[in-house]
Order: sequence, then structure tokens, then C-alpha cells
Amino acid sequence: RRAGARAAQAAARAAAAGPPRAGGRERSAAGAMEELDAEPPLMVVPGADPVARQLCFAWGPAEVLVCETLFGRRGTGEGGPSASRVFVVRKDQDIYIQTLRKLFNESHGIFIGLQRSEEELVGKSRKAQLVQVSKNYRSVIRACMEDMHQAACKFVSILSAMELIWNLCEILFVEAAAAGPLLLRLLDWVRLHVCDVDNMVREVLSSENPSKHKLFWNVVDVFVLQGRMDEARHLLSKEASANPTSVNMYKILDDLMKKMPVPSLGNTQTLTEMELKWQHWHEECQRYLQDGTFASNSHMESICKILLGDEDAILEKKELMTTWYHFLVTRLLYSHPTVKPMELRFYAQSSMDLFLGGESSPEPLDTILMAAFEFEMHQVIKECSIALSNWWFVAHLTDLLDHCKLLQSHNLYFGSNMREFLLLEYASGLFSHHSLWQLGVDYFDHCPEYGRVYLELHIERIPLNTEQKALKVLRICEQRQMHEQVRSICKIMAMKALRNNRLGSALSWSIRAKDAAFATLISDRFLKDYCERGCFSDLDLIDNLGPSMLLSDRLTFLGKYREFHRLYGEKRFSEAAKLLLMLMTAHIAPCSFWMTLLTDALPLLEQKEVVFSAEQTYELMRCLEDLTAGKSDKQKFQVDDVETMKVEMLRLALARNLARVIVKEGTLEGS
Repeated sequence: RRAGARAAQAAARAAAAGPPRAGGRERSAAGAMEELDAEPPLMVVPGADPVARQLCFAWGPAEVLVCETLFGRRGTGEGGPSASRVFVVRKDQDIYIQTLRKLFNESHGIFIGLQRSEEELVGKSRKAQLVQVSKNYRSVIRACMEDMHQAACKFVSILSAMELIWNLCEILFVEAAAAGPLLLRLLDWVRLHVCDVDNMVREVLSSENPSKHKLFWNVVDVFVLQGRMDEARHLLSKEASANPTSVNMYKILDDLMKKMPVPSLGNTQTLTEMELKWQHWHEECQRYLQDGTFASNSHMESICKILLGDEDAILEKKELMTTWYHFLVTRLLYSHPTVKPMELRFYAQSSMDLFLGGESSPEPLDTILMAAFEFEMHQVIKECSIALSNWWFVAHLTDLLDHCKLLQSHNLYFGSNMREFLLLEYASGLFSHHSLWQLGVDYFDHCPEYGRVYLELHIERIPLNTEQKALKVLRICEQRQMHEQVRSICKIMAMKALRNNRLGSALSWSIRAKDAAFATLISDRFLKDYCERGCFSDLDLIDNLGPSMLLSDRLTFLGKYREFHRLYGEKRFSEAAKLLLMLMTAHIAPCSFWMTLLTDALPLLEQKEVVFSAEQTYELMRCLEDLTAGKSDKQKFQVDDVETMKVEMLRLALARNLARVIVKEGTLEGS
């Protein structure tokens, strides 16, 4: 219930948000803070005035109905009945945003692929495969974000924050980078997400004299802060060309930056070797700074201090870094490049304290990233569930972490599998959408404990607007042996078809539902329709009933009666006569239809060749007498002239046929 409340709050908050803001190519992840409110209001209903009117609400399967009430109010003015309105607050509003459709559809394929390849995720390649899956998820987020840039959608900053968090979790949890490579991964993380300097670089390089541009040293500093030494050296070479007096300082600084030891991904050197090289290089930087080599150029001196890991010098560039986690990675690069994963928590906390300086409390994104640096996976998932406005992120991230075998110890928080809990919530939201519900089916399929129950409950709520959609839902149920739901769907569609007088479709659905009572009802409608029109509709269906006609006696009669007409049309009179008599004597035909059957016997009685034998003729006579004798005096009085004429014609035809057959059979016996 608490999770549902959070989802409803997020949905209401999204609906009440203002128009999308236009901006540059991309807002940084830090810009998402205004969207990721840690404590959302209890309920914000767009268009409602909770001050002027009291509100009441009721929970539905995927939404909340909120209405204005007149409780405690007098008069029928503005607060009268005409002013009352009903508001719908959906459980997962993001499901209905067109620009997020790619995120839901494409991530579904990645999710299914991961579930199917579980048995193949073995050995040394397991980690690499899981890392690739994580990158695939991030590529979907990135692609969706690019689409939103073009539409100037407000969700760009939310997606940017989601990718930032996911990428950090990929580094720390999925890849589990070790000391050395860990710093390289964090540098890539910062370069990708935190500070985009491309526009600044283009502006500086496109100017007539780059080294004189007001942003020149800002760009150099950003490159240094992100460990992008080659780009920084390239820009500094322009400064040396423009200022011959600084050539010597430039060469020394360029040499220091060139010789800076960095961890290797190829494991060609041990951590001890790396630390020794870094210590010698650090001492060399310290000597040049103490000698006053860069004293005449404050910019180069500042860069040298940054290379030495001087926290004050790095913090002076606070405006360029914009975030405490950029400061953290820069600090590690120049003071502790061989940091171990479990040491990150201490550096992260101190970096946040130094960077924020007690000026403001941590934002939700800060809390989430700090939980990741502390390797508190459960806390990351919990905070993301609260801060983000939909379940997509936590459901897919948790599933990936579960495949990494990292969540077994966290399931006790939920009393069941945490992965399944979040997938169920996400899939339930998908089922509230008119087309995305099909994706939700697969998510339920991969929830072994409660997925089947949730699917059965949600599948019953899908509106069966068209026969095509009903067939789609039916196929899903049949594939999963959901027999009760199959019967329910077929009954609903049969009733709809019957109300629209589409007897063939109604009969087809009732047969599929194996509903004998309904099949009997529709068969009666077919027979009634035949009596009124003199012909059958939907002949193809009736001709191909096959074993389905055994579902009910009335359906059996309908199929056999249609077979009688077919035999008669093919001039197979003897077989037709035998079948007609069987339908009456076996009491398969309803009594109300006997007169129609006897009338159908008239053309056979009048054939040139004798069709009915004496015994068969006697049976027909008995049936006719039973039919007329079974009517009360009142019913006899009400029989119209047409009915009387039919009875008289039948008696005459039967008598003539009996006379002919007696002569024929007597002649045969005499000979």
C-alpha cells in the first residue's frame, strides 16, 4: 500500500508539473534535483481546489478516483452539484508518456534476453555478459534521452539522473571493478555524465586567438580535473605558441602531465609498482612547485597544485566541477589513484562534506549515489523507488543485480524475493496501458512466486474492445493453461456477439469456452432464425462443427439437421430420410421443432421413388399423432389454419406413401 501511495503521488506530481522547459543539448544530472523531490506532497490533484472543497478518493486496480464533495456546505452556488468534478490519478503516469514508449519497449527485449540466457551465464564470461546487458540498458536510456532532447521534454533530466545512477551501479556492483581499473571507470563515468565541455571547447578553438579567449583556462582546468591530459596539453601548446616567455614553464608542465602514471586496464603492472611510480612523480611535481617554477603564471601554478592533489586548489574550481562526485573522482585521481572499492565510502562522505560545506542538505540524487559508494544496494533501490516517478528503473536494475547474485541477503526486507516484488509493481503499471500490457505479461511470467496470480487478476481487467484484441488475450491465456480465464473471455465475447445478432461468432466463442448451456441457447437462436427466414446463416461454421457438435444435444441437433439439408441437396434421399427420422425418434430435436421436421418430410414422401419404408412411415405417423395429441384443447383451439392445413397434408402424404410402400413391398414378397 505504501508503494502504491508513492506511485500515486508521483503520478499526480507529474500531471501537475508545468510545461516542458527548453534548454541546451543536455541538462546535467544535477539538474534533475528539482524533479526528484525527496518528500512529495501527499496528493496533488490537477484542477482541484482542496481549500474550497473537500475531496474524497477510492483506490482502483491501477488508479485513484478523486471527487469533490459537498459535505458540510450549504447552498448550490459555486460549490453546488454543477461544480463537482471527478479526477483520475493513475498509478503509473509515466506509462502514458509517448516519448517514454521506446524505453519500455526496447528494455523489454533486453530483459527477456537476460532471463533466457541465465543458463548460459557461467564461467569467466558471466561478468562480461552481465556488464554488456547493463550497457544495453544504458544505451536504451541514452537513445530515449536523445529523442526527448528533440522534443524538449522535461523528462530529459530524469533520464539523465537514471543513467548516472545506473552507470555507477554498473561499475561498483555489476563489473565490480578492482583497485586501479576502478579509478579509470569512475573517470569515464564523470566524463560522460557530469560536465559537458564540448560547447566550451568549440567556442574557444573557433576564436581567432584561442589562448586569449576568456574561457581558455576554464577549458584547460576542466580537462585537468577530468584527467584528460592529452586535450589539456594540446590547449596549453597554443598558450606556449602565443606567449614565448611561458615556453619553459609550458615544457615543464607538459612533461609532468605527460609522465603522470595512471592505472592500467591490462594489468601489466601491479598496484605496488603503480604506487611507486606515482610517488616519484608526485615528489617531482612537489619540487617544481616549491622551486617557484610556475610562480609567474597563476594558472599553471594552480594546475600544478591540482596535480599534487591540493584540496583547496581543487575546491577553487568548484564552479567548473558543479558536483561533489566530480570533486571526489578528481580528488582520488590526484591523491589516491589506487583506491580500493571498500575505501570509497570514506572518500565519498568527506568529499561531499567538503564540497557542500554544510551550505545545503543532500538532495535525493546525492543520497542515492552515496548509498552506492557505501555499497548499500538495498538503500540505493529504496531511495530510487521513492525519488523516481515510475518503477522501470528499480525493477530492471534489481533484476540485473539479482542475476549478479548480489541480492540474496536483501530479500529479508520484503519477506519474499525483492526482485519479484519490484517486477510485479512495474508490470502492474504496464497493464493499465491499452497496448503496453502485452509487455507486462512477460514480466509476470518471470516472477515465479506470485507472477501467475497477478497475471490472472490483471488479464481479467483488460477491456476486450475488439475481437482481435480478445483473440490476442485468449492466445496468451491458452499458452499458459489459464482455463478459467479462457472460459471467461469466450463467454464475454459470445455474449457481445449475441447482443449484436452475430450468431456465428457467438456460437464459435461458446464452443471455444466449452459452455454447453450457452451453446444450447445460440443453437435455439439459429433454429428460430431458420424458421423465420427459411435458410441458415453461417453455413461454413455449421458445416464444420465436427466433434464440437457433441458439446450439447441442441448443438448436435443443429449440426445433424444441417447435414440432413446437405444430403437432400445432394439427392441422397434415402440417407436424408433415415437421418430425419432418427432426429425425431431419438428425441434429439426439441418438440417445438417437430412440425418443421415433419414438414421437411413432405418432399420425400412425394418422391416418385418410395423413400420411406412401411416401418419408417408408421414411425412418422406416430410422431405426428404424438405432436397433435400432446396439445391441450386450448392449444388446439388456437391452432391457425396454416397449421391445420400442414397436419392434413402430412396425414394425406403419409397415407399415400404407406399405400405405395405396401404395394411395393407386397409385390417384392410375392415375386
